[in-house]
Amino acid sequence: MSKYEKVLLKILSGTSDANIQFEDLCSLLENLGFEKRIRGSHHIFRKEGMIEKINLQRDGNKAKPYQVKQVRNIIVKYKLGGKY
Repeated sequence: MSKYEKVLLKILSGTSDANIQFEDLCSLLENLGFEKRIRGSHHIFRKEGMIEKINLQRDGNKAKPYQVKQVRNIIVKYKLGGKY
């Protein structure tokens, strides 16, 4: 199982939102086809065909738990997780 798949499963499980590495979350979104733009401390992700944009900020080296939940909701809504 690749690191990408492990991070995706961890996010979809919803059991460790406070323990997701920020860089892993950014890499996951880029692997899912999102384009990244950085503006100050904000990492903004957009994908063609989606109304929502994802705005992430660091909390040390972790992603903020509520932002992980937002990412999970978008992955589920648009069925981006593939077979997961």
